[in-house]
Amino acid sequence: MNAFRSFSFFALLLAATGGAMAASPFELAVTPSRFELAAKPGTRLGQSLDIHNLASSATEVSMRTIDWSYSAEGNIGYHDELLPGSCRPWVVLERRSVSVPARGKRSFRFQVDPPADAPRGECRFMIAIEGAEPAQQTVIRSGGASLSLPVTGRIAVAVYVMLDGAEPRLEIRQIASGEADGTRRAVVTVANTGDAHGRLEGSLDATDSKGRTFELVPEGTPILPGQTRTLALVPKAENGQPAPQPVYPVKASGRLDWDKGSFKVDVELK
Repeated sequence: MNAFRSFSFFALLLAATGGAMAASPFELAVTPSRFELAAKPGTRLGQSLDIHNLASSATEVSMRTIDWSYSAEGNIGYHDELLPGSCRPWVVLERRSVSVPARGKRSFRFQVDPPADAPRGECRFMIAIEGAEPAQQTVIRSGGASLSLPVTGRIAVAVYVMLDGAEPRLEIRQIASGEADGTRRAVVTVANTGDAHGRLEGSLDATDSKGRTFELVPEGTPILPGQTRTLALVPKAENGQPAPQPVYPVKASGRLDWDKGSFKVDVELK
């Protein structure tokens, strides 16, 4: 298994913030791709991530935290400003910048220090690893890094901290088929009435109207507390072959799992 398989960004997610600078890519990967942690109020939590430089020359990156939002439609937003209820003031980063040697790696530590009176719930933030042009590196080292600095690339690692036993509570509201972008697809509507994010996993054994068999797997994106989301059930590719395009109706059965349980499914999607 490729150690970098969970990074959707070995390649280069550009996050230019203005100006007509030419973006030069950086070749980085980060492990792990996200953190899902549990903590108690008043207890410090220390973690580390590894930054891998896949390029033939050393790379310097800046490090900071950002807030983020994720809509029920699956649209992500990145926020330099503190969102209401942000837990970023609880986070301490080891340093502002890191130099990663050519074809080498560096470990980077951070701490989350929730106060003793922090309420039960989920603390969410991202650690942004950003490439900077040499002209900006002096500013970063001097402690004057500005949120308006242009960057040539960003990898944002999500950190979830479940405080005082916070957990998801998922309910499947509907499994159906519908049209999206001119293509018919299977979808599952899931509500999260808990106080931490959750994800659907598992698979369904499916047979389409032509008698072809395949697996349907749920989209693995998070369902945040209080959200109701409609997720795609995607045909799984096998043995290096393209995933089949089902011909409806499709019969599907099996189990869809989440952290605290599973749902038995037996449906016909027309």
